[in-house]
Amino acid sequence: MLSLPTEKKEPKTKLEDYSLLLYGNWKIGKSTFCSQMDSPLFLATEPGLEALSRFEVKVPDWSTFLRCCSLLEKGDHHYKTIIIDTVDNLWKSCSEFVKEQQGIQHESDLGYGKGWQMVKDEFFKAIRKLSLLPYGLVFTSHVEFIEVKTRVSTITKAVPSIPKSGRDMILGMVDLILYAEAVVANGEEIRVLRTQPSENWEGGDRTEHAFHRKLPAALPLSFREFEKAFYNQTEEGEML
Repeated sequence: MLSLPTEKKEPKTKLEDYSLLLYGNWKIGKSTFCSQMDSPLFLATEPGLEALSRFEVKVPDWSTFLRCCSLLEKGDHHYKTIIIDTVDNLWKSCSEFVKEQQGIQHESDLGYGKGWQMVKDEFFKAIRKLSLLPYGLVFTSHVEFIEVKTRVSTITKAVPSIPKSGRDMILGMVDLILYAEAVVANGEEIRVLRTQPSENWEGGDRTEHAFHRKLPAALPLSFREFEKAFYNQTEEGEML
């Protein structure tokens, strides 16, 4: 029976209570980063985890993903963090599922944008339900570079390589948006985690007020360093 709340909820205090998108180049270390989270389960939509010690379910199609969601909803497991690796391929699986259900070859075959909307609705329905479960939810994605026109110039921006409708949905849903990239400093290549928004990449953090801190704009691509910064335990000298 539905009833109105009588007590105010306090902000959640653990990283695994939040949702996160981590995107970056192939083989930069996204899966390794995620494997160090609390009690993670990988829903693997592509190969690439073979060198990691992990709990994994291979998700080759949308129907398998829906069955995984049903099992997670039952709660008879020890997992605290669900990692969709990658969300790019999960979107493709959703699209293939809808096209097969509708008997079409391409989303545009239905006309008036109906096919695209059906994919978006199917994807959102499942992801929203998963996001409401009491687990951390992590999406990984590869990166693509798009041209963005400003009033005075055209800039190149790094964004997750999901089609725009799916990308906008995930970006609007997650609590943290992290971009992993390799940069050269003092003649040496280092891997960096971008946490704040920029005209050159997507980034963001809506947990600032809950933890009374602002994440450093750049951190080493290390889960332990990110975890320390998240819980406001980073020393000044550890920031990039």
